[in-house]
Amino acid sequence: MKRVVIKLSGRAFAEDGPGLARYAAALRGIRSRQPVVVAGGGRIARHYIEQARAAGADEATLDEIGIDVSRLNARLLIHVLGTRAYPYPPATLREALEAADTGRIVVAGGLHPGQSTNGTAALIAEKVGASLFVNATDVDGVYDRDPNRFKGARRLRSIGVADLRKKLSSEETIAGGYDLMDIVALKTIERSRMPTRIIKSTPSNVARAAGGAALGTAVIPGR
Repeated sequence: MKRVVIKLSGRAFAEDGPGLARYAAALRGIRSRQPVVVAGGGRIARHYIEQARAAGADEATLDEIGIDVSRLNARLLIHVLGTRAYPYPPATLREALEAADTGRIVVAGGLHPGQSTNGTAALIAEKVGASLFVNATDVDGVYDRDPNRFKGARRLRSIGVADLRKKLSSEETIAGGYDLMDIVALKTIERSRMPTRIIKSTPSNVARAAGGAALGTAVIPGR
């Protein structure tokens, strides 16, 4: 069976989100591809990171805290998924592949300091031979301008990796500061020619995008 790697926004684990039960139902309902999920840290991770930064922690330590929170989120989703899920979050790319080979729904968190869960998800997608990478985030795609600042900002149906890299090149890569995609993710998408979509994270959107629906913005390798 084909595989889809889904980076799930940390907001899915927040108290005011749609609820993990709805995401779990959506994941269990995906039939065309085997889901491999990477859980983000979300506001909980940002809160801990801000507290640790204020206490003088270095960036590597802050990365480790973010990874710990994302893995805790992963364990929670595994519990909600029940017997359909692989029983623990893989800690390495090799473990992710071995877990996927069981045929169950795999849920991972972060793996390496200095890397966002977007980068981790792209690397896992490459490792498990996924046919699609879906980045389910807090926005509904990539815009030509910042939609929070410009009322006339237009969502792009597609964008090349090179153009998206230019948009993100000025962003700070500090712990807790990642959003759409990071450079590690873009490099991985480019070299593996991975079909990728950035979508608004809702249970319905996750299920539809995993099934091939043209939601959000398509990120096109080699363009």
